[in-house]
Amino acid sequence: MQAIQEHHEESRHGLSLFLDLNWDRILYLATIVIALGVGGMLGSLLR
Repeated sequence: MQAIQEHHEESRHGLSLFLDLNWDRILYLATIVIALGVGGMLGSLLR
């Protein structure tokens, strides 16, 4: 049981490190996706 808990803590730490290193890339990608979605909605409304 202890090994499972230690593994879970290590994987959570790895995810935290990944997000710390790549949060700007994730934000950049999310901004592009949102902009394309809003543009698509406006394009369908104005057509």
